Amino acid sequence: MFLSGFSTALAASSCEEAEEDLEKIPPAYRGFAYEGAGMGATIHDALPGHRGRLAGLLAGRGRRHVYMVHVGIGWAMARLPKPLWPDVRRTDPLLRWLILDGYGFHQAYFHTDRYVRRPHEPLRFSWRGGPDDYAARVIDQGIGRALWFVGGACPDRVAELVASFPEHRRADLYAGTGLAATYAGSVTEHELRALLAHAGVHRHHLAQGAAFAAEARLLAGIEVPHTGRATSVLCGMGAAEAARICSERRPVDVDRCDEPAYEEWRREIAAAIALRTTSGGD
Repeated sequence: MFLSGFSTALAASSCEEAEEDLEKIPPAYRGFAYEGAGMGATIHDALPGHRGRLAGLLAGRGRRHVYMVHVGIGWAMARLPKPLWPDVRRTDPLLRWLILDGYGFHQAYFHTDRYVRRPHEPLRFSWRGGPDDYAARVIDQGIGRALWFVGGACPDRVAELVASFPEHRRADLYAGTGLAATYAGSVTEHELRALLAHAGVHRHHLAQGAAFAAEARLLAGIEVPHTGRATSVLCGMGAAEAARICSERRPVDVDRCDEPAYEEWRREIAAAIALRTTSGGD
């Protein structure tokens, strides 16, 4: 489905034609197609004489899949030479960090030895979208999301992979894992509880990622049964409530220099879920 969205964004004669094909994808998989379309549109615009495909996608029906489209931009950056990278300063100042989530996912999935099996090697990344020191953390969130697939959606195996990383990176890795487990699913309630137990002190970071996934699916109107099953276990609440925590805490002031507003948003979501589950007797 990802590849279908990718090829559609490249081959369509217009954004409208691309959207018609993307909307035919079954709801459970449509977000992955829009993620692929984000990558395809970015590569389309990097070709000589081509432009406007990404902007058109985000201005049209892709705006409901804005989270996934931004992730797809990161996939494209992982494949394009740096001189052909899009000017990320033109993207949403808050959601542009998801571009690095997509970049991190790609690198962990396709360069697993470098990014997963030798995790003690320091990440070096420079871009024009914000502080480079924070960029490495968001890339870790994308790596954590990829671990859900690298580990075959097996909670024990995924937890082993996370544990192989230095402690200071695990909170971001579990946030990405929680997002993948909720958005992609493929596990039972029992397996989700095993993942929650493995997360231990990072359980609220895991929950933050799950809430992000719920927000992404509900915004796009593609909620599926495993969305609520995951948030019920990982967040202690239904998908709609988890998504509402994200939307209600979305920052207005995103032009901050001391700390990315994106990180403040994530931290407030995690804190709100922790408070809700603690007051509920979890």
